[in-house]
Amino acid sequence: MSEENQIDITSLHHTVLRETESDSLLEITPNFYRNLADFIGNLQKQEFDGIENKIKDAMIEMVTELTSLLIEIRLDKISSSSDLEISNLLDEEKFILDSQEKQKERTEMILSATLNGKSKFLESLSQSHKTKKIVIRFLHEVDEIVGADLEKYGPFKTEDIATIPYENAQALIVKNIATKVHLED
Repeated sequence: MSEENQIDITSLHHTVLRETESDSLLEITPNFYRNLADFIGNLQKQEFDGIENKIKDAMIEMVTELTSLLIEIRLDKISSSSDLEISNLLDEEKFILDSQEKQKERTEMILSATLNGKSKFLESLSQSHKTKKIVIRFLHEVDEIVGADLEKYGPFKTEDIATIPYENAQALIVKNIATKVHLED
């Protein structure tokens, strides 16, 4: 990694400060978040005793706060202005905005269908969403279940991974019986 791309708490603070003081979206090195993740990961791996460990924990907390603030500021700039230069968005920020765009499209679709009296379309969307399959990892054993799609699933052991209908998965997740598996991870 070149010197100019290395991140430390001072350079992160400087980046957040510059972004805060500017109305425009500033250009940041394309691998900024990856370098930041490396910095945090390396910091977390270090083992200290006593006061040094407290200092390390405080640094991690500061970096976490600064990172959250930076993302919030940059995304707020994009959300609140239509004429900002989006070419300065980093890939990770585009990933976030992509999901926001999908949410807007879905909102408009539901609103349009409702206002145009398309109840069958809304019923179809609802059923499709309930039975949409997602991947979960079981935290506890579970007996066989009947899914929202009327198919049988299971039984499952702790740490099993399965693809089941969304509605059933959400019920298990809320009860802390399972957790969603994020395939992007």
